[in-house]
Amino acid sequence: MDGWLVFTRKTNQDIIIGDQIVVRVMGIRGDKVRIGIHAPDDVAIDRREVRDAKRRDAEHVDGGFS
Repeated sequence: MDGWLVFTRKTNQDIIIGDQIVVRVMGIRGDKVRIGIHAPDDVAIDRREVRDAKRRDAEHVDGGFS
């Protein structure tokens, strides 16, 4: 991934990814943005810190091997 595609959106406006993923700005409060994601069940969606914790836990269980 070389760079970022940056959008400006307002509440209730969507971004479409491919044919099956919709990202919607659900609300904006101060410096926080609520985002809704509609995607197929087989698409893993996590916040970065959750995904990182899952990887650390898997490495710990596997003895450090990926």
